[in-house]
Amino acid sequence: MCDDPLLPASVARALADYRELRDTHGPCWGEPPIPYVVQAWATVFLDRRYNYWAAGLRQLAGRYPPEEAEDHLDEVDPERAVRDALAGDVPDNLAALRLTPEGFALEAVTRVVLDDRPFRTSLLLDSSVDEPVTVVVDGTPYEVPAHGALVAGLERDVSVDGEPVDLSPLRRRAEAATIRVRAGFPCRWSVTGADGQGWYPEGAPPKVDVHRRPFFHGDDLVIAVPAEPVTVAVARGMEYTASEVVITPEAGAETLVELAPERLYDAAARGWYGGDLHVHLNWMGEEPAAPELAAAAQHGEDLHVLNLVAGNVASGRVYDVEALEHWVGKDLPWSDDRHLARLGVEYRNDVVGHLTAFGLREPPSRYHAGFEGTVDWPPNSVALEELRALGGVTGYGHPFHTVFSDDDPPDVILNTGRNCAAREIVADAALGLIDTLDVLNHSSIAATATVYRRLIGAGNRLTVTAGTDAVLSFCRRGTASSPPGWERVYANVAGPLTAESYAEAILLGRTFATTGPWLELTVNGHGPGDTLELAPGQRVEIVVSSIGPEVESLEIRTAEGVLAQGPPGRLVASMTAGEPTYVVAVASGGPHPRTVHRSGAYAHTSPVYVDVAGGHVAREADVRWCLAWLDRLEVLLRRYGTFETPAQLDDHLELYERARAVYRARLPQGPTSLAS
Repeated sequence: MCDDPLLPASVARALADYRELRDTHGPCWGEPPIPYVVQAWATVFLDRRYNYWAAGLRQLAGRYPPEEAEDHLDEVDPERAVRDALAGDVPDNLAALRLTPEGFALEAVTRVVLDDRPFRTSLLLDSSVDEPVTVVVDGTPYEVPAHGALVAGLERDVSVDGEPVDLSPLRRRAEAATIRVRAGFPCRWSVTGADGQGWYPEGAPPKVDVHRRPFFHGDDLVIAVPAEPVTVAVARGMEYTASEVVITPEAGAETLVELAPERLYDAAARGWYGGDLHVHLNWMGEEPAAPELAAAAQHGEDLHVLNLVAGNVASGRVYDVEALEHWVGKDLPWSDDRHLARLGVEYRNDVVGHLTAFGLREPPSRYHAGFEGTVDWPPNSVALEELRALGGVTGYGHPFHTVFSDDDPPDVILNTGRNCAAREIVADAALGLIDTLDVLNHSSIAATATVYRRLIGAGNRLTVTAGTDAVLSFCRRGTASSPPGWERVYANVAGPLTAESYAEAILLGRTFATTGPWLELTVNGHGPGDTLELAPGQRVEIVVSSIGPEVESLEIRTAEGVLAQGPPGRLVASMTAGEPTYVVAVASGGPHPRTVHRSGAYAHTSPVYVDVAGGHVAREADVRWCLAWLDRLEVLLRRYGTFETPAQLDDHLELYERARAVYRARLPQGPTSLAS
């Protein structure tokens, strides 16, 4: 019997294991409860309106000085933090049973149902009583601490001190109808009732994006809905507009809805292909994801390149390693001439950073370091060398999380412990060990763009890329449960789209990354990745253009800062060659329905490098900034790193010293200059 081409036997067995983990342990699949694992559970109930970390830090207030509190987030009571973050609000997937000295009351967003099948939800047990209270949920007793909170799964019945709780507020029965949605090509669909409740085809995971919009992918799909007004919306990634219609389907009948999005721009027709280089098929979550779901999402978003990465969470288990071993070096079965999917890797260390690899020919020998008390060794540089030897294009993902400005010293961004930031990149870039940086990411784009410009200003060659860190197995987790490709790196590919041609375009720096806007940059007709050889005093013309309703302003930046700024559409400036520099373009705008990132719309090109009289850009202020970064990183590593021998720490320090030598050699005074 042959394997299903989309579900080979080894992948099917792994998927069954993931389902068992989910059924046994819930959405964290039994992973060690380190802070970001617990936060992943919490964000199943908390959308971007609610700040889990702030609620957790309030719990720690008074127990630790403010500057130390983040080092103790593993001590937070997550169920209390969810209760406190909600501050009395009730989400649609978490009813609340308020326990008070006077009695109890159930609060819920009433859900519409079409039949009498068991209705499962989660229940927050929220006590304001001075002593513990026992609540029985579906036959299981829960002791709620005084003024505490617990979360329980609920399907049948609840009682408090033997008194049953009226569960009628949880559901409302409606007459059933059916709609069929059709665009003529795969799309992203959203079907919602007047109350915002989502409706899905049979078997589709109930996914919700960062804007709390339900969605699923495909075409010519049938959905059971109430015979009440529903809104049907259709979209197809950032190159298309969105369309919607409100209908009232007839009870017991099927209503056809034909609706299609319109193109805003066609990147592939210009030789540009957009990719998401950091997407997980499985990485905890409510619904383990099969490859079929990735195929539907890629085609439904018209995402040209999809890099599905195998990676661990907080233990030694590497999710989707079976898929990687089966398909490594091959296009995934749903690839075609406009859509390319590959299996790659996320290599993870929480002290010095997480990095991804695209285009691997073989699986690597290592996937992570520093988890479950193991040593933070070897440095990421060792993994980078191996991944490159296996054909991988490497880049740091979700790089920086702290608010950071152009004038801040490295201490501002290197201010906490194990937070997954891309700390080693300053050393790896100097030594030529890393290819790209995900300037477009789910963390702080502004901070990452600032660090990126410091790095290229200091003489490093790095390509701008994008990785959403979308996780297809999550249904409700903000940007992680949003569709892959909500940020993309567009690469100008020579010839047909292949893994090799796309990788080559990235390595040549022919890219821009975007939340949606189209962004073009030319310097004397040359685009990103090119190097201009100029004589002192020679003038160049710079042209930037954009497409997209979310763009509010355009910028032209050089190593010295903003050269020109203007409204969207087209921006032209000139520059006289003096010191060697670079030129990049930036497009930005506020929050917009087309934009998933909380900071708004953003696009950033890779540089056009401007050499003058044979000299390459190496701005002294940026070089010294990188040296200060390495000094601060050494302090941080000594404090937060885990090592069994001095030699393991020395391997990191030797890497930093080699990088320092490179930076010192770029200083005007020569290689003996001090970094201070």
